[in-house]
Amino acid sequence: MSKKSHKYTKQAKHLHSIKGGQEKVFFDKGQSKGAKWHPLDDEIDNNRDKKYMKTIKPRSEGQAHLMQAIKDYNLTMAMGPAGTGKTYLAIAAAVDALEKGEVERIILSRPAMEAGESLGYLPGDMEEKMAPYLRPLFDALGDRLGGKKVRHYMDEGTIEIAPVGFMRGRTLNNAFVVIDEAQNCTYIQLKMLLSRLGWHSTMVVTGDPAQSDLLTGMSGLSDISNRLKKSPNISVVELQSADIVRHPLVAEMLEVL
Repeated sequence: MSKKSHKYTKQAKHLHSIKGGQEKVFFDKGQSKGAKWHPLDDEIDNNRDKKYMKTIKPRSEGQAHLMQAIKDYNLTMAMGPAGTGKTYLAIAAAVDALEKGEVERIILSRPAMEAGESLGYLPGDMEEKMAPYLRPLFDALGDRLGGKKVRHYMDEGTIEIAPVGFMRGRTLNNAFVVIDEAQNCTYIQLKMLLSRLGWHSTMVVTGDPAQSDLLTGMSGLSDISNRLKKSPNISVVELQSADIVRHPLVAEMLEVL
């Protein structure tokens, strides 16, 4: 794979972003009625606002390939089984780019796939219904930045987490965009998301084609990835079971299940 160098002049722009926050009453933590709920409240209360390890080192050849691809390409498709670190490495690269001033915003998006459960029967408004689906993204951000800093960035719009449906019609300039769980996007949805890429931006699409919750043939991840392999300016990284960094049993199970 040949490396591409992307040199550009940064242009500071203020762009509209969707801010989180929902009024919610807390009775068990001493907060008054009308206090603002935030997805990272639990992490802050549980002292998870710790200093993160600034330098991430790849733990497999596939991870090293992915990390280099994210640096060299404006669009990277990261595919592979669960536990290979696709989402974590993408978010770590996004945080690093933001902290270095290479981008102005981080935008994280993923589909709300019900997997046999109905969103309509979950309590709360849409933002609260979406919280369980966005939880892995909050966890990775909190691990890299600490809960308080993530909350500050989200309050000011520097970090935005939104479901796929909120991405239509937007152009994402000066941003690092991560599309997570892309195997649960249809071909049309993925095409729409990829076309959101704007000037001076980087996009990483992560997913596992073998674990789609959609009906057979509906997921567009494999089809789009195969088509994009032909482009010399796009990187398609396929991680394998050897790149799984969770418990060894995870790799063993996925090979037979």
